[in-house]
Amino acid sequence: MTSAHAADTPLRDLAAAKGKIIGTAVTGSKLTGTYGDIAGAQFSSLTPGNAMKWGSVEPTQGTFNWTEADQIVAFAQAHNQQVRGHTLVWHSQNPSWLTNGSWTSAQLSSLLQNHISTEVGRYQGKIAAWDVVNEPFNEDGTYRSTLWYNGLGADYIANALTWARAADPAAKLYINDYNVEGVNAKSTALYNLVKSLKERGVPIDGVGLQAHLILGQVPSTLQQNIQRFADLGVDVAITELDIRMALPADSTKLAQQAADYKSVTAACVAVTRCVNLTVWGFTDSDSWVPGTFSGYGAATPYDENYAPKPAYYGIAEALGGTTSTTPPPTTGGCTATYSVVSQWDAGFTGQVKIACSGASLSSWKVGWTFGAGQQISQAWNATCTQSGAAVSCVNASYNGAVADGGSVTLGFNASWSGSNPVPTVTLG
Repeated sequence: MTSAHAADTPLRDLAAAKGKIIGTAVTGSKLTGTYGDIAGAQFSSLTPGNAMKWGSVEPTQGTFNWTEADQIVAFAQAHNQQVRGHTLVWHSQNPSWLTNGSWTSAQLSSLLQNHISTEVGRYQGKIAAWDVVNEPFNEDGTYRSTLWYNGLGADYIANALTWARAADPAAKLYINDYNVEGVNAKSTALYNLVKSLKERGVPIDGVGLQAHLILGQVPSTLQQNIQRFADLGVDVAITELDIRMALPADSTKLAQQAADYKSVTAACVAVTRCVNLTVWGFTDSDSWVPGTFSGYGAATPYDENYAPKPAYYGIAEALGGTTSTTPPPTTGGCTATYSVVSQWDAGFTGQVKIACSGASLSSWKVGWTFGAGQQISQAWNATCTQSGAAVSCVNASYNGAVADGGSVTLGFNASWSGSNPVPTVTLG
């Protein structure tokens, strides 16, 4: 299948016009083909999803594997992108030799210093920002009981930041956590920690708000919370944004998700020191959500076939993307192409791609007649109605404009029985 690319201005260009960086977490082995094309074209920052975590880079003590991390850094350099290093000090995804060891405080401190010095030093000058300390707090704002806190006390945080600064004086140093997006006990503990570190002269440049959110639950105090951290004199990044929904996805949920992505992006746009908004994987096929939250998924801006979802356009709108400058409509040079993306026992996913060459559209409508009793059950990126065998689909509010040389794609799920012939589509 050929992939559907968003025809509009790339997100990275829209973000740059607002003085923002837009990023995505990536898996190094996938940075080729369509996945690589989108990662390179749409985003101005990459975060290694797993490649820079301790368990990945030093699985056996003293034996390092930098292959995937190096690959991501090289890809970013080739595509004029920043890299966010993730993550140096965390309670999870550590190698068993470290977690199962019996260490004195002095040994543990030495291990941590060596790890930070080695990894940050390796990528000195190539990493824009590091998530130095990840998830240090419990939900009530107390310190999380971890190998580091239990072995070294709360000052493991200050020490880690100090060692990271020594290893790369130019990289921005962050503390990153989840459920700190709104004003609450956990985010207030993070606020008080950052304030204290600043007062003590410990190097701290920013806070990362992970933003693993649930559909319809964007905190009402998000912008206020971003602003209060900014007022401390640190940068803020949305570091791991995804918005999960109970499956299956439908047009109502996808529209809510678009609104949620738009409101998170708008909150960052509204605060000057919110410098980076990163999604945790841009396609549903590379998302951690289904494997972690049973029954949930569809959390990213692109579907599993790399087609932009309404969420993509929600981000674009909040970054100032507009369709108001579209030239007058002509249909002569525009075509609609129907294809079956995937098919199973009683159902299939189809798509129609509207593409223009030498012409443009400000709105569109497509129609076809099914020849074998197929029935649409849900559609996205369009409003579709079916009467008997006749199907009619009109553009959604956000994708009516098709520029000369551009395209948009609508998708649908449908049932079939016996045969599934491809119908002829008319573009009106």
